Amino acid sequence: MPLFEHGQARIYYEEHGAGFPLLLIAPGGMNSTVDWWERAAFNPLRTYVHDFRLVAMDQRNAGRSRGPLVLDDPWGSFVDDQVALLDHLGIDRFHVMGCCIGCSHALRLMTRVPGRVTAAVLEQPIGIVDDNRELFDAAWREWGARLVESEGFDPEAVEAFGQRMWRDDFVVSVSRDVVRACPTPMLVLPGIDRFHPTAIGREVAQLAPCAEVMEPWKDTPELIQQAVDRIRRFLRDHTPST
Repeated sequence: MPLFEHGQARIYYEEHGAGFPLLLIAPGGMNSTVDWWERAAFNPLRTYVHDFRLVAMDQRNAGRSRGPLVLDDPWGSFVDDQVALLDHLGIDRFHVMGCCIGCSHALRLMTRVPGRVTAAVLEQPIGIVDDNRELFDAAWREWGARLVESEGFDPEAVEAFGQRMWRDDFVVSVSRDVVRACPTPMLVLPGIDRFHPTAIGREVAQLAPCAEVMEPWKDTPELIQQAVDRIRRFLRDHTPST
């Protein structure tokens, strides 16, 4: 089982395929793990294994990864793991594909290392709107209860971490102004449910200066296949020639 350690964090990861690197940040909310890709509309670990060098990981304190709770910058702690893993693997420039919470991680990652991310695919971004905050509060508290009961985390620290991480709206990890200023080419596939509001995906695509949007994309198997093909073309089109 490949584990990468940096600082006090221990991160589980997998590598598949060859070619230009594509970092995959899985769905699953706070339980974002490699295995969650099997529950997505399609699994990029299967779909793109012959196109790119795929790097997938369990996020901190999900699945097989563990690390301390960084109370002053929760989202940044996940990005620290992602960047450290890429550095460990000798990867400088790369594409990123996120699904669900993975989109918020990807957007934060693009602000941390903007010159290294060559293109991004955002599949059904999460977002907090007027009527769904309670869904996310319930989800992170369930995750936190598991850390307290199974891993011995301090309940007050877990509560503070979750409150800080999920206090904002929009895509939570970054502001609208940050998305407006992000020059990275993006392909956005909006979601269609309360965790992944259609309006959030559309707004990200509208705000980002170099974004494309595809919808509908998951209503039928034929549309999903079209999305798979378009993502492949998009990433190939933005793969550096050297």
